[in-house]
Amino acid sequence: MRQQIEKALNFKAYQARCRRRRGELFKHYLRPTENDRILDLGGEDGRYIAQVLPFRANVTIADIDAAKLRRAAARGYRTILLDETGLVPAEDGFFDVIFCSSVIEHVTISKNKLDAVTSSCVFKELARRRQEAFAREIHRVGQGYFVQTPYKYFPLESHSRLPMPLVLLPRRLQIAILKFFRKFWIARTSPDWNLLTVRDMRQFFPEAMILRERAFGLTKSIMAVKPRSHPAGGDR
Repeated sequence: MRQQIEKALNFKAYQARCRRRRGELFKHYLRPTENDRILDLGGEDGRYIAQVLPFRANVTIADIDAAKLRRAAARGYRTILLDETGLVPAEDGFFDVIFCSSVIEHVTISKNKLDAVTSSCVFKELARRRQEAFAREIHRVGQGYFVQTPYKYFPLESHSRLPMPLVLLPRRLQIAILKFFRKFWIARTSPDWNLLTVRDMRQFFPEAMILRERAFGLTKSIMAVKPRSHPAGGDR
């Protein structure tokens, strides 16, 4: 049933098109070259960045999943195993370019406490602290960066593929709904995400220009972009 629903809605093809467009924006603003030290922060097994950049020698994949990093290494990437805080073991400004796609919303609380933290206020406070620290780390180790995250109020929540009002519900109810839909729905997601707004991204990345990815005339995702030799701009 899950496969039938996914085929009917054609989410994978749409997601692939969106990723290609984001990859083009990344290359346009950051202009990465094979001589640059590039960090794909939260890049899993390197599958996405491989679709964006044709070279691998100076590209480092950083992630919390050791198994995925082994696959990234087999693809020819350098790797860094992170803990859940997202702190990067590198000197200030070490990387010329950072690419970070659909990651910061997941930098919230320990994965083994996701079901235990049922208070919306507690979860949001803890998530906010980690996300702020994660953003500071991107500022610290990257000379330029491209950070993308789904927009909180897009009509379709991107991880669960459920209507946006899900994100407005009390956390205890969110957890129950996600558990129920895992039985048959096309998306299996854990309640580890704290979705962000344009205002949040401006606060996290004050030196960056904020770009909006739109779908059907609505903001679908937000990108904080800081080119290495380009003055920060405004909202687009």
